[in-house]
Amino acid sequence: MATPTGTAPPRASAYAYYVLGILFLVYVLNFVDRQIISILAEDIKRDLHLKDEDLGFLYGTAFGVFYSLFGIPLGRLADNWHRVRLMTAGLVLWSSMTALSGFARSGGMLVGARIGVGIGEATASPSAYSLISDYFPKRLRATALAVYSSGLYVGGGVSLSIAGLVVHRWNTLYPAGGPLGLHGWQAAFVAVGLPGLLLALLVATLHEPVRGAVEGLPPPERHPAPFRALLADLLTIVPPFTLIGAARGGVRPLAINLLALGVVAGAIAVLRHFGEPWPQWTAVGLGAYAVFSWASALKRRDLPTYTLVIGNPAFLCVVVAYGLNAFVSYGVSLWAAPYAMRTLGVTIQQAGGWIGGTLAFGGFVGVTLGGIVADRLRRRFPSGRIMVILFGAIVPLPFIVIAFRSGDVSTFVSALLVAATCSSTALGAAGATMQDLVLPRMRGTATGAFFIGTTLLGLAMGPYIAGRVSTVSGSLTTGVLSLLLTAPITIGAAIAAYRLVPPAEANREARARAAGEVIA
Repeated sequence: MATPTGTAPPRASAYAYYVLGILFLVYVLNFVDRQIISILAEDIKRDLHLKDEDLGFLYGTAFGVFYSLFGIPLGRLADNWHRVRLMTAGLVLWSSMTALSGFARSGGMLVGARIGVGIGEATASPSAYSLISDYFPKRLRATALAVYSSGLYVGGGVSLSIAGLVVHRWNTLYPAGGPLGLHGWQAAFVAVGLPGLLLALLVATLHEPVRGAVEGLPPPERHPAPFRALLADLLTIVPPFTLIGAARGGVRPLAINLLALGVVAGAIAVLRHFGEPWPQWTAVGLGAYAVFSWASALKRRDLPTYTLVIGNPAFLCVVVAYGLNAFVSYGVSLWAAPYAMRTLGVTIQQAGGWIGGTLAFGGFVGVTLGGIVADRLRRRFPSGRIMVILFGAIVPLPFIVIAFRSGDVSTFVSALLVAATCSSTALGAAGATMQDLVLPRMRGTATGAFFIGTTLLGLAMGPYIAGRVSTVSGSLTTGVLSLLLTAPITIGAAIAAYRLVPPAEANREARARAAGEVIA
């Protein structure tokens, strides 16, 4: 089909689809390593003497806070350096730390390994989103990002199936512990961590595309010192070095930074006074403070990027809308297998196969179809992709209620399938919208900021809140369903994005120029 100017629409090369396939595999492993705690939760809880809130902290907060914080400077590094090399190094790190998780002998040791996994995985999506956006034209971008993002659901589902099988067979062969004293859940960590080291060799062979060429934009100037910039970014986001970064800006930025730190410390003290566990809220509070420090420094150092990302209400509404979608989705993903084992009486092998297959199939179908529909709606309506985000926020809710109030496996799995399929439709639409709101050189930074929503709002909060409510109430059903109270905020943010995104996208270059960006 010809475009209105009589030229053929831009196409993606065969090599672009090859790269997309490799990046899909990377994201599969990303979520295999991230999601595996769900199926191992009951064994970890028993052997390490933990509570539901501790499992939520392990799965979400310990991983998510460091993932989000390092995602920002590593996103900037993806903008300034070689994206393929960055992803390769990150894949080696998180795969190694996953394997090392199998040797944990305490909750603290497992927390340390999960922090390492979070830092390593922070390299993946900023690099991948930026690479995909430079391999695929705008009209195919949501579809390509949806295919990549489907690795989230495939990896999450595969991790349950593989880990359930490994635990069952290992414990059958070695009921008292096997080689190196490992129990089944520890062997599962090792089994899913090692393949990432092999995939890293393949990732290292990918070609680095020219930034912006697919949109006909001139390539940005090469950054003269990307790792010096990385160090400068780390000084703005890693406490207590954030105070040094703020002091470099002068007395006023330092005073504002200290005030923000004081507010966070006060909030943590209040929560502790009311009996809330200090590790959770100290981690979340420091994460929020670190993001504030980074945003303040970004405004001083790169006003155009700040203007199109942090200073852009349309961008922030997309982040909140999808971040709270993830708040519920991550909670459901963690607690689905434990619910099935505790309430429905299934074995770990059955939970891994049934629930893993359900999440993998539903997520893959939903995110892929969601991306295709989002691209088609975008061609017809300026806010077409936001319609898909709204769909993903509203439609899954009744099915989550049905699933976690059911008393039989068939009802639980069927409702979970519909919920997973519908909620996953929003991811490709949100990712493509976020990428279209910024310039090519800003895509890694924008992706890092975008994933703050899915980590600090979603991953660091959703699984923990469900676990905390479960611990207090004694009901996992109550814990999971309490997450649905955020639905009005999610829907409100999506409606605001529906109104704000079209003018923000149309005025992208003008706003960047007004902030000092030089565009040829």
